[in-house]
Amino acid sequence: MLTAGHILQLIRDGSCRTRKELIDHTGLSRSTITDRVDRLIEAGYIHESGVASSGGGRPPSVLDIDAANRLVLVADLGAGHAHVALTDLAARPLAEERVEMRIELGPEAVLSWVRQAFQRLLDRTGRPRSQVCGVGVDLPGSVDHTSGKVIRSFLMPGWDDHLIGEALRSDYDVPILVENDANAMALGEWWSSWRRTRALILVKVSTGIGTGVILDGGIYRGAEEAAGNIGHVRLRESDDRVCTCGSRGCVASLASGHALATDLGQRSSRDVVRLVHAGDPTAIARTQEAGRTLGILLATAVSLLNPGVLVLAGDMAETGEHYLTGIRESVYSRSLPYTTRNLEIATSSLGSRAGIVGTAVIVMEHVLSPEAVDAALAAGPQSRRGPSGAGARLTARPTTDATA
Repeated sequence: MLTAGHILQLIRDGSCRTRKELIDHTGLSRSTITDRVDRLIEAGYIHESGVASSGGGRPPSVLDIDAANRLVLVADLGAGHAHVALTDLAARPLAEERVEMRIELGPEAVLSWVRQAFQRLLDRTGRPRSQVCGVGVDLPGSVDHTSGKVIRSFLMPGWDDHLIGEALRSDYDVPILVENDANAMALGEWWSSWRRTRALILVKVSTGIGTGVILDGGIYRGAEEAAGNIGHVRLRESDDRVCTCGSRGCVASLASGHALATDLGQRSSRDVVRLVHAGDPTAIARTQEAGRTLGILLATAVSLLNPGVLVLAGDMAETGEHYLTGIRESVYSRSLPYTTRNLEIATSSLGSRAGIVGTAVIVMEHVLSPEAVDAALAAGPQSRRGPSGAGARLTARPTTDATA
């Protein structure tokens, strides 16, 4: 039996726009469809937004998602920044705040700032905390999606085994979902610009190197939640440079923003970007070389997964074509022509907002899933925000109502 939650998905993905279309599509009776739709309207999931064309008689009302009724709070945490946003249920931002902050300060200090920043966003928009239906956090490490716990990260000392969800649940008794930053960014890019492609690889090059993979609209995490850790593949074991993981010759120790900054006598990857923008020939040459080095690994990933799109994100994406040129050289020279003939290699279209958008989509997909919607409807009006939970498996779908 198709539940109200399933009816909502048909409206979300554009399969059905009116009650009559729902009846024709599902084969359910008019009274059943009326009951399902009325419950969704009463709970604030959908509304009637206009009228559709009619073949005669009274024009039918168009059903659409009511994205403004519920709010999502998201935090994008990187090695050197913290970015928070308040969005509606179409992943559209209502307010944002970003600061430079080292994640190595530890979970207590960073998450304390996140909680305070969340409240500032609500105060700024005049929206009550009761309208928040979900919270999302992405960060540069592997996470357990059931518990919302950080599993491991070489860039986050003191965060291992920390329960992110529990740290925020005292303020928000709603689903709190935790994700790796590269995964979130990959989903954000796919959602925003590349929904027609079946496979997308995003490589984030900032302090470290991480990769997110989108297959058939969903994040691919791997058997041990560790997919995308290409930064710690060892390319040159004889190299003296030590990676953050403790090994020598990892691609991150050769081609990351931190590696470039060290080679160029700078403090951070942002300093490298400034040198490249200023036309420094040494910085430009070293940046292109780093792109070629990373491209060696990406050529293997392209041959293995045959993506339609390869996206460069993070600080090094802001070097313009320089880092990207190096990647292109290696990928095209080391891959079979038919695997790259339709491959697009591009820089991030969302820039620093990719993680925010992707994390908002993760929460949105969970809160509007058939299971979550049906559970909220069963709980009654007192539980309009949906069931709480530390995490959820995500299979993202393109919808007609939400664009980032």
